[in-house]
Amino acid sequence: MKKLSQHLGADIPSGLVVFLVALPLCLGVALASNAPLFAGIIAGIVGGLIIGSLSGSSLSVSGPAAGLTAIVAVAIGKMPAYEAFILSVVIAGVLQIVLGTLKAGILGDYVPNSVIRGMLAAIGLILIFKQLPHLLGYKVGFSPAAMGIGLVSVGILLLWDRPFFKKKKFFRFVPGPLMVVAVGIILSVALEQNGSAHTLAPHHLVNLPVAGDLGDFTAFFRLPDWHYLGRLDVWTTGLTIALVASLETLLCIEAIDKLDPYNRSTPTNRELKAQGIGNIVSGMLGGLPVTSVIVRSSANLDAGARTRMSTILHGSLLLLSVLLIPGLLNAIPLSALAAILVMTGYKLAKPTLFREFHRKGWDQFVPFVVTIVAILLTDLLIGIVIGIAFALFFLLRSNFHSAVMIVHDGNKYLLRFRKDVSFLNKPIVKQRLEGLPEDSFILIDMTRADFIDKDVLDVIDEFMHHAHLKNIRVEVRKNGQPVIQKKAA
Repeated sequence: MKKLSQHLGADIPSGLVVFLVALPLCLGVALASNAPLFAGIIAGIVGGLIIGSLSGSSLSVSGPAAGLTAIVAVAIGKMPAYEAFILSVVIAGVLQIVLGTLKAGILGDYVPNSVIRGMLAAIGLILIFKQLPHLLGYKVGFSPAAMGIGLVSVGILLLWDRPFFKKKKFFRFVPGPLMVVAVGIILSVALEQNGSAHTLAPHHLVNLPVAGDLGDFTAFFRLPDWHYLGRLDVWTTGLTIALVASLETLLCIEAIDKLDPYNRSTPTNRELKAQGIGNIVSGMLGGLPVTSVIVRSSANLDAGARTRMSTILHGSLLLLSVLLIPGLLNAIPLSALAAILVMTGYKLAKPTLFREFHRKGWDQFVPFVVTIVAILLTDLLIGIVIGIAFALFFLLRSNFHSAVMIVHDGNKYLLRFRKDVSFLNKPIVKQRLEGLPEDSFILIDMTRADFIDKDVLDVIDEFMHHAHLKNIRVEVRKNGQPVIQKKAA
């Protein structure tokens, strides 16, 4: 703890900045997940206090993530009660601890970048589609005031991203989402106090429970119902959350470690265990599932954080905010939170991203698009699996075509192996060899191959045994020297 307190001069302001970014996002993710808004705050507090204390990452910040909104929303809709869903969150936490114990921290390295970016783009589109009704004031009936606040909020976020604003110290210190929340509160309060006919109805505002004392506050937490432990959908949801949350965490950790000015490396298996404990605690209290989140982690890094104390401080501030100012939080318009999520979704699925992958070629573009479409039509986990399958197909196809090359000049042929020649190349090798004309010469060059499957070697051996029947001369070369020569009869 002494080491963590050495950099409080940098970590305290960083923790404040992350808190200001995290507060509206915790509420927004809960809104997008069709979960109680208080569940998002619980997840944010757990991500800061519990995971922040146990994690080996100096800069990563955990909390409720936009990447899980689709899974959570569908699961909550299918479950017989919210208490069954948070039981799935607890199960996910246990599974993450198992993954960490089994040293599965390298899983993120095996997911192709095209699939990762496709997953993020699909999440962005889901956020946009789900939040447009809230943004335009259509939750229950139509509210012109809610729509007006939503559009003003979008305008603020667009201005905050302009280079002119980014250069100013004030705008770097005050995050755009915080300004959206502040302006939204001012507008909603002003409409109410002026007695406007367009005053926001309660269902267009945040509705967190307000505690009169600490005893009332603890009553707001919800416990999982263990009677649902025998349901298959509870376990399926838990497994899905564990896999997707672990993957998102590992990818975020990798990205933040690359940006760390001190080149520190996060122990990934320890991180999975910390995330697992965090999800167990969050689920036991009625909170949403948690992951390491790139938006908050980036804000932490940009604010100059040095240690994970900034993450712990941000969790403490979230706890104090719901204890001391719940009334102020309940004045936040839902359309303002929807604007934050819509803009977050747009950044994840920008049109430039599609153009970028199209320029990279079909082997990158097709898995990227397939992942997006599959996630939109099914769910996150199935979509990722389908995307990986397509990426592997293009990878194998590329290796298949590049591993074996054959050229000829007249009746002289060169069959060259490059990189890894697997059993998948066996048909084409056999076809090329058997298709050689009579009275020809073939040089089989293995000098550039790192690996050749035994099935392929067997094909070559079988061909050499009967090549003389077509008066074909064969030479096999390895390491630059002819090692096998078979003369025609």
